[in-house]
Amino acid sequence: MNRQFLLNARPVGDIQYSDFELAETQTPTPGDGEVLIQVLYLAVEPAMRGWMENRADYVAPLELGDIMRGYGTGRIIESNNSDYPVGTHVSGSFGWQEFLVSDGNNVPLQRVADDIDLPAAMGLLGVTGLTAYFGLNDIGQPQAGDTILVSGAAGATGSVVVQLARIAGCRVIGMAGSQEKCDWVTDELGAQACINYREDDVKAEVKRLCPDGINIYYDNVGGEILDIALANIATNARVVICGGISRYNLTGEIPGPKNYFNLVFRRARMEGFIVGDYASRFGEAIGVISDHLRDGSIKHHETILEGFDKMPDALMGLFSGTNMGKQLVHVSD
Repeated sequence: MNRQFLLNARPVGDIQYSDFELAETQTPTPGDGEVLIQVLYLAVEPAMRGWMENRADYVAPLELGDIMRGYGTGRIIESNNSDYPVGTHVSGSFGWQEFLVSDGNNVPLQRVADDIDLPAAMGLLGVTGLTAYFGLNDIGQPQAGDTILVSGAAGATGSVVVQLARIAGCRVIGMAGSQEKCDWVTDELGAQACINYREDDVKAEVKRLCPDGINIYYDNVGGEILDIALANIATNARVVICGGISRYNLTGEIPGPKNYFNLVFRRARMEGFIVGDYASRFGEAIGVISDHLRDGSIKHHETILEGFDKMPDALMGLFSGTNMGKQLVHVSD
C-alpha cells in the first residue's frame, strides 16, 4: 500500500494534527515511459503553511483532500523509461507519499549525483540551497568586507547563507534561538558572532556587533527582528526578504515594519523573491554549491525524524524551532 498525507483542514493559528489525514491507496503501476519511485526522504518548509492556507499565489492551489505538497528524494524501483534506469536516485516535488510514478515531465525529476548523499541533496542542493544562493547573490550582492546579518542562521536556508557569505568574504553575524545553535553557527559554519534572540538584548547586540551598520540583512523571520535590522542598516544596504516564520501562525491583522522609512534615509533597497523564478539557473547554483561541498568549504547538517508518520511532527517542529539545519523525514531505506 501507498500511504499519503492529505490536507484535511486549513490551519487556524498553530498547525494541528487534525489538519492532516493519513490515507492508504494502492501503490501505482508505471505505464509506458514511466518510472515507479520509492520515496526515501521528504523535506518540510515554512512555506508549506501558506500552501495549506491556499494563500501562496505563486504555486497551484492546494485543495482540501489533495496530497500535501512537498520536496523529496527517492530511488527508481521500476522503470519503463530508458532515461531513468532502476536504481537511479532522483529528487523532485513528490508530495507527502511513499510511492509515485513519473515520466520525468509530469513530475520533473532531478538526478542526484552518486557522490552526493541524499540528505545533502535535500538541503544544500535542493530548495534550501537554491533559495540561499539566489537570495544572497542576486539580491544581497555581497562584496568582500560587507557586514551581513542573517536571521534564522541555524535554520535550513540561513545556515547556507552564513556559509556562502563567509566564502564571499563578508563579515557574518548570525541570529538563532539557543546557545547551542549560536555555537554551531560560529564554531562550525564560520560566522564571526551569533546573537541569541531568546536571551540577549537583540537591539544592543546588533548595535554592538554592527557599529558601522548592516550592509546586507537576510531576513528569514520577519516581525520585530526585521524592524531592529531596518533601524541599523548602512547606506546603500540590501535587505533580502526570504521568509517570515515569526508571522506564519499569527491570526488577525499582521503588523508591518515600523522602521521601513530608514530605507529612504539610507538609500537602501528591500526586495523579496520566489526561488522558482530562477529555475533556468538552477544548474548554475547546484554546480557552485556542489563544488563547495566537495572541497569542504560548505558543511551540511540535517535534523531527521524517522518514519513517514512523523511528517506532521516535522512541519510543526519548524515553527517551534526544534531543528538545526534542514528538517527531513527519513521515509524508507
